[in-house]
This record gives sequence, structure tokens and C-alpha cells, in this order.
Amino acid sequence: MSESELTVRIAPSVGHFDAAQWNALGGDRNPFISHEFLTSLEDSGSVGSGTGWDPVPIVITDADGQLLAALPSYAKGHSQGEYVFDHAWADALQRAGRNYYPKLQIAAPFTPANGPRLLLSDPMHAPHLLKGAEVVCAQNGLSSAHATFVEPEQLELFEAEDWLIRSDIQFHWLNRDYDGFEGFLSSLASRKRKNLRKERDAAKQGLRIERFSGDDIRPEHWDAFWVFYQDTGARKWGTPYLTRAAFTLLGERMGDQMVLILASDDGGPVAGALNFIGKDAIYGRYWGCTRDVRFLHFELCYYQAIDIAIELGLARVEAGAQGGHKLARGYEPVQTYSAHYLVDPGFREAVADFLERERQGVAADQMFLGQRTPFKKG
Repeated sequence: MSESELTVRIAPSVGHFDAAQWNALGGDRNPFISHEFLTSLEDSGSVGSGTGWDPVPIVITDADGQLLAALPSYAKGHSQGEYVFDHAWADALQRAGRNYYPKLQIAAPFTPANGPRLLLSDPMHAPHLLKGAEVVCAQNGLSSAHATFVEPEQLELFEAEDWLIRSDIQFHWLNRDYDGFEGFLSSLASRKRKNLRKERDAAKQGLRIERFSGDDIRPEHWDAFWVFYQDTGARKWGTPYLTRAAFTLLGERMGDQMVLILASDDGGPVAGALNFIGKDAIYGRYWGCTRDVRFLHFELCYYQAIDIAIELGLARVEAGAQGGHKLARGYEPVQTYSAHYLVDPGFREAVADFLERERQGVAADQMFLGQRTPFKKG
């Protein structure tokens, strides 16, 4: 097919496309760029009018309207819900007398998890897709475009188009073919191994811990979890990102890819954690509680996720952004990446200089943290 037969355009929403077409571009291996996840956010009002996350997916179609490539992208009027912090960039551009917002965000909203950001039927479409994003910025007065939590395998596609690369650190648990949680514990230094056992025992005292997936997640479970989610959201962000309807839609559309873990006493659920299952990873996303139980956060969010990863033969656990306390619990420092296109040449030069210095610091931090994992030495 010749390039003249291809059309690069902005679509009104992800829901504008057939699920099978969208997922054929890569949505079947990462839950957060799937049609089911992204349309649940759209249809629940978690993104869209009034949220500062306006869906503007950039797509390539052929002469017959067949979807060939896509960027899950959003026009943004703020930097909330991204987990790659660019507030200092916004302030710098504002001081120079120019507006940083609106900008273009290529991401799974509210989700600091690695995944493909260029959804491609053929790698040859990548340059056209990124050029499309650059044209959207130029034609609509957007300061910049940002692709966050880009899977490492796609970085070279952004670099080839001269986008700037930024790195940061998350803590992931890596499955080294453990035959169970005890097998994982045997890889730790003795004192660390004892600490983890004590934490698990203490967290479970007087509580019943259950997992729910698929049709087993009932409305009353979502009602309980919504209370937990609101509490955490109010403390962390001020206003929760997802609406109550989002959880119902996610459960209906992709419940088989979700594991809801609830801890209950005789009065009912007191805490919960929600995980998503991908082809090779389990992703911990949301947690909350109405009763403070020592170590329960670690049990529901970290240790249960390890159990599930081992049971399902998954390669890793991605338990979300930040959290140096994960290190002592067997989660290791891993670099994550984002890619950035800045319209103004002077601003781009300043940011490029900053990123070079920041990368050196991130590499040093990863080396420092890597020496402090709880695993046996030698």
C-alpha cells in the first residue's frame, strides 16, 4: 500500500472504533491500552468533558477505513494523573511568557504502568504516527506531546523521530522461576526472610483474605472497594480520578483480567487491592482501607501479588509508582521511560540539558538501590 492511501487523523474517542480492530494493534497483551479499559474510562466520565483529559486518539487508516495504527492520546489542561512530573517545565515556560497547557498526553490515563504507546499493525507506521502528533501540536497551539511509561522495546521508535527520552525508577518484583512464596523467601537474606514472614502473619490476624475475579466480583464488592478507593484518592490526589461507574464497567468488560483482593472481619470488608493481569505481568493499581491494620497494605498489595504472579507463571509484578519501602520486600529498582516532543526549540534545548543531568542521577540511584535489595549476597 502506498503512503498516499493512508490517512492520519484525530478520532473523537477510542469508543469510535471496533474493539477487535483496536485490540488487534496490541491491546490484547496490555490491559491498560485495551479497548475495554480505555472505553470504560470514556463511558464512565472518568475522562472527557470537565476532567482535563479529553480523548483525541491519533490514528492511521487505509482507504477503506481500516485501522492500521493508533496513539491513545489526550488533550490535557493540567498535569494531574500522569505520574511523570513536569510541573517545573510548565512553570519555566510560564515564566518565559508562554503557555504550557494545553498539551498532548499519550498514555493510559491514571496508570503508571509500562506498555506500548505506539499501537501498530506494522512498524513502518510509527514515523507517520509521531509526525501526526507533532502536526496536531503545531496546528492546535499545543506546547508539547508526552508519551509516558513507554515500554523499553518502543523507545527506539521515539528516538528515531528525535523525541527526548526521560527515565525514572519504579520497583518491580521479578519472578526467577520460583515454585512458591517460600521459594522466593529462600532467595532472601535470613533476617529479611524472617521479617517478611512476620509481616504476613501479623497482617492476617483476625482477618479473612479473599480473591475475586470475573463474574465473582459482585456489585457489593465494588461498593466496598469504592469506599476504599475514595479514601485513598482523597488523601493522595484530593479528588479520585475514577468514577464509581468506571469500576462497574471495568468489571463487566474485563473482569477476567482483574483480581480484587478483599480483607474482611466479622463486620465485612475493611481493605482491598485491585490488580490487572497482562500477558506477562500483574499490575497493582488501587488500594484502600477503612481500618488501619499493621502490614495489611504490604500483604494485599505486594505479597498477594507475588503469590498470584507465581501461580500464573507471570514474569513480574508492577506495583505502581514510587514506594521505596517496596525494596525491603523483594521489589527491585527498574528504570521506566517517557518520550517528549517540545514545539519551542529554545525550550526543547533547555529540557534536553536538564534530562541529561537527570539521567545521570537516575542511573546512580538505581545502582545505589540495587545494592540494597534483601537478596542473599554472593
